[in-house]
Amino acid sequence: MNELKQNSVKPGKTLFYDNKIASLKDIFGTRNIELKGDLLIVNNRRYPIVDDVIILLEPDQYPPALQKRLAGSIKKTAVSADFAEDIQFTFGSEWQQFPDILPEHREEFSQYFDLVNIDDLKHARVCDLGCGIGRWSYFLGDACRELVLVDFSEAIFVARRNLRRRDNAIFFMADINCLPFATPFADFLFCLGVLHHMPVNALATVRKLKSYSPALLIYLYYSLDNRPRFFQVLLSLVTMVRLAVSHVRNEFFRSVFTSVVAITVYLPLISLGALLHKMNLRCSVPLYEGYRGKTLARIRQDVYDRFFTRIEQRFSKKDIAALQDSFKSVVISDTLPYWHFLCKDN
Repeated sequence: MNELKQNSVKPGKTLFYDNKIASLKDIFGTRNIELKGDLLIVNNRRYPIVDDVIILLEPDQYPPALQKRLAGSIKKTAVSADFAEDIQFTFGSEWQQFPDILPEHREEFSQYFDLVNIDDLKHARVCDLGCGIGRWSYFLGDACRELVLVDFSEAIFVARRNLRRRDNAIFFMADINCLPFATPFADFLFCLGVLHHMPVNALATVRKLKSYSPALLIYLYYSLDNRPRFFQVLLSLVTMVRLAVSHVRNEFFRSVFTSVVAITVYLPLISLGALLHKMNLRCSVPLYEGYRGKTLARIRQDVYDRFFTRIEQRFSKKDIAALQDSFKSVVISDTLPYWHFLCKDN
């Protein structure tokens, strides 16, 4: 958890945003914006800038390393009841342990964006909400006019490094539930694998997000509604393990647990699925479809993500289709990952 400390720069003039004032005015919906050293001042509200990341979180929401660095610089306020510090910790820790853009991320990007005409984004401002290490924005940077990356954990600093050559990117550490942005501020917004880990209903949050953009690409964990019944039985067992280990913050334990589960559970099931597939036996094997061909490093990252996150919401295809009460169109992909979907309000 020393990522911020190790990669910090000395306070001073923030050059990265000098040519982005017009964009920031548009994003915040105000002309009253000023860059002053390592601060962004918006309508007299002062936001620190740390390693090119604009900090929009309330001070009591700062991760420990950021609290230490900015101690005493801003008056503290009460934390929202919708803010989950343990989720912030887990994702900050996860993405610092797995900071690299991997080869299989490109294929996953194509899977998530199968519902999107990338060419339509050429002149768009695109928001990556809950960006993690910026792995999807990494492949989208050349296809759009501007990227806005948002994350509430220290992963945002990893994303900044992974997109260090992207001058069309803006980075915010912020709470999805409390974005001080204009409505709308983006032409297209995607939020993949994030909302189901929040302490508020994910579908309700999707409905709220439409105020920020007329088009949303979302991925939520599925309720195994397209799987055999025994998948749900296995899920209940996995859930008991997850709830037990998710409270453990010791990084040595997390690292060992992640490797053991990846090697003793994931890899054998993937191998079994591959064997049955070669034998032309149509048998549903857990994990095979989603993880075949993936490296151990990629599998370990997902194990960490899967078992050390306390909050997990799951939704059926029918649940997602019900969003049609709030959008003009909702298109749900029938392909992996289940379920990702595109909502449009124009």
